[in-house]
Amino acid sequence: MIGVQDLRKGTTFTEDNELFRVLDYQHIKSGRGNATIRVKVRNVRSGSTMEKTYPSGSRVQDVRLDHSEVQYLYHDGDLYTFMNVETYEQPVLSAALLGDAVYFLVDNMVVDLESYEGENISVALPTTVELEVVQTDPGYAGDTATNATKPAKVSTNATKPAKVSTGYTVQVPLFVNEGDKIRIDTRSGEYLTRV
Repeated sequence: MIGVQDLRKGTTFTEDNELFRVLDYQHIKSGRGNATIRVKVRNVRSGSTMEKTYPSGSRVQDVRLDHSEVQYLYHDGDLYTFMNVETYEQPVLSAALLGDAVYFLVDNMVVDLESYEGENISVALPTTVELEVVQTDPGYAGDTATNATKPAKVSTNATKPAKVSTGYTVQVPLFVNEGDKIRIDTRSGEYLTRV
């Protein structure tokens, strides 16, 4: 058992014979009374997301996940095929199980397959991934919505959308161009740097 105040993003637990993974966590303290814990969770088996609220001090049943190294091979529609690097078995996971991880999978990438009681439930990605920008608009100096007659200062925080090789769209600085490789944080989905 684990206290709900110890639930964090990525924690997996069971409740009412369902397996849930925490997507977001909030600790809410009102002026009077006990604090409440609100978590956004994804049902691992069905892929549906929901919010759950618990009074502080409540407990849920945490689970121990099994881990094995697998290599990403390919996807066919919503099914993603991996290969266990030791046994050469080829587990297949649906896009619903993988969630946002599908945006960061690159051919031949080695990831950590998580399973519970023999049931494959997800993969743990590396913290960062390098992907190629396949589509973005050019970023011109002075390309702003203010005062077109005077040259405008370019803000250092100015960004534009860029689509990467996996189909994911991320906000990047104006100096990033098509063909550039960029590093993305797989936890937040945000641009980190140009490689």
